[in-house]
Amino acid sequence: MHINDNMKSILTTFLGRWILLCLVLFGRLALADNTIGVDDVLRIGVYGYDDLKTETRVSSNGRITFPMVGELQVAGKSTFKAEQLIANALSKGGFIQDAHVSVIILENNSQRVSVLGHVNAPGRYPLDSVTTLIDVIAMAGGIRDTGEEKVIITRYENGQAHKQEIDLHEQLSISENPKHFEIQQGDVIYVPKAPMFYIYGEVQHPGEFPVEKDISVAKALSIGGGLTPRGTQNDIIIKRKDTQGKVHELEARLSKYGNFSHILIPRIYDFG
Repeated sequence: MHINDNMKSILTTFLGRWILLCLVLFGRLALADNTIGVDDVLRIGVYGYDDLKTETRVSSNGRITFPMVGELQVAGKSTFKAEQLIANALSKGGFIQDAHVSVIILENNSQRVSVLGHVNAPGRYPLDSVTTLIDVIAMAGGIRDTGEEKVIITRYENGQAHKQEIDLHEQLSISENPKHFEIQQGDVIYVPKAPMFYIYGEVQHPGEFPVEKDISVAKALSIGGGLTPRGTQNDIIIKRKDTQGKVHELEARLSKYGNFSHILIPRIYDFG
């Protein structure tokens, strides 16, 4: 079958437009999960109508106001769906038929989480498509020396706050199938202060220190820098609060593990 130059030109044009259409549709699908949320800032344009170019922030109820069509609900929609929504509103209102609308998210404020408490850089951080708790803690500069190894995640669902405690040791597990906790937009991550104990008296570095797992009295002494020349390991005083908040004094053994709150190291001549 002979194809003349005119037919070739028509086929080439058709093929070029078809490829362009596929690329556009593919790009739209790729952006389909670029979801608009509350407090995001949008740039909206309509091809051929420069006077309709708008920059607007999504309100707390998920709506924007656009010239001629008024308020539109956009939160929870992809930018592609928002473009269709605005184009349909312009058409139904009798303003512009077959409008070519573009919606771009300038500030993606909704896709963020808050990190609070004993981290090195508390604040709000952006989310990628999949972000784990460890990722967000790393963004916040890691946990301070005073921070707890368990963090509290507050997640809001249907207006209700749900709290969950997550053990970071489990999240950092090197097992074959570690279960990483995935963070969602709007989550609040709080790193509480670790339980502390106080060591004072005849030690090199008296002060406040975090209670480590299975800490012994001997290890607590080493954390405090060891005894001064005048200190003695005999008759060390341990003070511990019970569940009612009452303080009890206990006999100390260097190998003993405990949840002590105060350790007093006496001088040699105090008990000589």
